[in-house]
Amino acid sequence: MVLETAMESLFSICDIYWVSKLGTNATAAIGLTESVLTLYYALAVGLSIAVTAMVSRRIGEKRPEAAAKVAAQTIYMGLFVGIATGIACWFAAPHVLRWMGASAEIIKEGSGYARIILSTNVVILMLFLNNAIFRGAGDPALAMRALWLGNGINLVLDPMLIFGFGPIPAMGLTGAAIASVTGRSVAVLYQIYQLRRGTGQVRLVGTALKRDWAIIRRLVRVSVGGIAQMAVATSSWVIMMRYMAKFGSDALAGYTIGIRIVIFTILPSWGLSNAAATLVGQHLGAKLPDRAARAVWITGCYNMAFMMGVTINFVLFGDVFVGFFSKDPEVIAIGGQCLRVFSYGYLLYGWGMVMTQAFNGAGDTTTPTWINLIAFWIFQLPFAWWLAFSQGHGPNGIFWAVIGADTLLTVMAFIMFMRGTWKTRVV
Repeated sequence: MVLETAMESLFSICDIYWVSKLGTNATAAIGLTESVLTLYYALAVGLSIAVTAMVSRRIGEKRPEAAAKVAAQTIYMGLFVGIATGIACWFAAPHVLRWMGASAEIIKEGSGYARIILSTNVVILMLFLNNAIFRGAGDPALAMRALWLGNGINLVLDPMLIFGFGPIPAMGLTGAAIASVTGRSVAVLYQIYQLRRGTGQVRLVGTALKRDWAIIRRLVRVSVGGIAQMAVATSSWVIMMRYMAKFGSDALAGYTIGIRIVIFTILPSWGLSNAAATLVGQHLGAKLPDRAARAVWITGCYNMAFMMGVTINFVLFGDVFVGFFSKDPEVIAIGGQCLRVFSYGYLLYGWGMVMTQAFNGAGDTTTPTWINLIAFWIFQLPFAWWLAFSQGHGPNGIFWAVIGADTLLTVMAFIMFMRGTWKTRVV
């Protein structure tokens, strides 16, 4: 799971590496588009939470056929939601950058990228949902291979389509979007092939493919909390990006690069957290709640050790990492400071990530939703505005508000985890 999530973050790192060579406006356009796309990630991850919880519970109950039924309904639901939202995004995409406060130059350069990425979001949704099936079944290696394949294609196509190669014309930002969509699409086809083939514990054949509205309703019911918790978190990041846009293209580019590096390093930590969710679901399905709790504590220790390593590297080499993507001194200064400040809260946040995912693995998506609402909306957004604008700390104030929110999230998650009500959740 760590390798899988690292591969997912590689899509973003690869894009920003090549696009940063087109200038700060192109980099800023990606940052604004991706910040809006995080709202769609909220939908994808929220649905994935429900899928992992239900599939892992059925596997823990020794009912692989029931797990396959859940998987099939997941795919039907994902295709419907993905196509419907993609059509809507095709018409809305040109207005996204303007709504996010982009300058005329950024809008002109990034509109094509925004339209392609946002309107083809069905492949992102299917990539998340299929991998959630693999994770819930305890087959994360299949999810990892799918992302290896997709990233390999993206790594080859990115420079070719952005800058041109032989008869292929230079497409700039539009080329980056086409490369990402192509890589992810091939990865999704590979996932479907593996699910049909039945390499892992889930095989989509026979009666498993029959539509089951009862399972779909249950998926929707469980996923509502997951979608809500992720929407709360990601929508707060959209507003934080709008805050940052007020400080100009250089600040926005530095923040965008910093966030991409943060995602690249923190997604493996999410991989550990996802492992905790799967272990919790399978152990609760096997009527072993104490082992489920022990899995969370062990995973939390590993995650804290990993995040300590990230903290040390960001504090010592933050500017160096950002300098790999940009040579602009202002961009490097803001991006490096972003990495350093964010990392100060990583030790505690490593525990918060694991515990919130443990709730999700148990099917308790309500508790993390309330935790996110308090930490990100009630605390982080007003505090960031106060520090950045009222107190005049600028981008640095936004960075410190993030640390405060992450710390608050961890404290609340620890208190709720110790109450133990998640052990009796039924999914």
